Amino acid sequence: MIRFKPLLLLILSFFIFSCGSNSGKKSSYFSLKTDGNNDEFQLGESVKLDLENKKEREIDSVTYYFQQKNYQAETDFSLELSLENIKLGKHFIEAIIFSEGETDTTSKSIKIYNNTAPVSYSYKIVNEFPHDQNAYTQGLEFYKDTLYESTGQYGSSSLRKVVLETGQVLQKLNLTDNYFGEGLSILNDKIYQLTWNEGEGLIYHLEDFKQTATFSYNQSEEGWGLCNDGNQFYKSDGTEKIWTLNAESLAEEDFIQVVTHKSIVSKMNELEWIDGKIYANTYQKDGVAIINPNTGAIEGLIDFRGLRDKVTQHDKLDVLNGIAYNPDSDKLYVTGKNWDKIFEVEIIEK
Repeated sequence: MIRFKPLLLLILSFFIFSCGSNSGKKSSYFSLKTDGNNDEFQLGESVKLDLENKKEREIDSVTYYFQQKNYQAETDFSLELSLENIKLGKHFIEAIIFSEGETDTTSKSIKIYNNTAPVSYSYKIVNEFPHDQNAYTQGLEFYKDTLYESTGQYGSSSLRKVVLETGQVLQKLNLTDNYFGEGLSILNDKIYQLTWNEGEGLIYHLEDFKQTATFSYNQSEEGWGLCNDGNQFYKSDGTEKIWTLNAESLAEEDFIQVVTHKSIVSKMNELEWIDGKIYANTYQKDGVAIINPNTGAIEGLIDFRGLRDKVTQHDKLDVLNGIAYNPDSDKLYVTGKNWDKIFEVEIIEK
């Protein structure tokens, strides 16, 4: 086989050039236009796509490609694309054109927003519990009725098992100084903890906090928040994206973009899975977004302003961050970085 490799390469090169692919040219013969050159749409609307034939070339066929689906063009090579049951955010529509023995491509970027504004919620404090004021809370999660916490900062990051009612730390593992701890999630008696800029997550045994493995982030930029739905993980990275991770390999398989009815939103921090939705702290804001995991739409916003005023004020006091839902009791808890309280809250629609 090795002896025939040069011949094989020669045949492949001849085949590529004889097919006349236009992918190597600096510009396409064609461009993609939308009705009115609009590039912003809402869920449920339609996009009328037309092909501008700059050189008046003879076109054999056109196929459109959008969100991993192919669409055959109409007889005039246009397409009416319905924006139903799709992911929101910034996406590309690509046209693949077969013309005069060549294959050409052109694309256009569009932004797709939700078609309804988020529902506004407030809160009512049901109970208060003590919390370690020195804990720079990054991840908070109940598992089998027990509270686990990940804390950050270089030199003081940790993994903890905590008694909610007293704030007592039953078990604690200090991360090495080169790690900045971030989000945490637990699945099948394994703890998964993100690090911030180190490009990897850490995996532990639930019982003894013994580290068993690491996993890399691959495409995502950083480690921020983490949660799971029992089948896969959801990971934020500081951008508008929330990645879906394979529960076995931890590979980043896909992502959604977090979107309202008029903007694309970034800085989703600590994540929590609650009744089929992702609840996310928005970094440096006193609010929690309720996100549809299929589309990325922010369907609700919880206004937690005033909660930070109810904890001890000190020099290291930082932002709201930390959401924990106990499915066994159907109770929701929130806290913040270096807060000395965890609050049990009831969410109320405004």
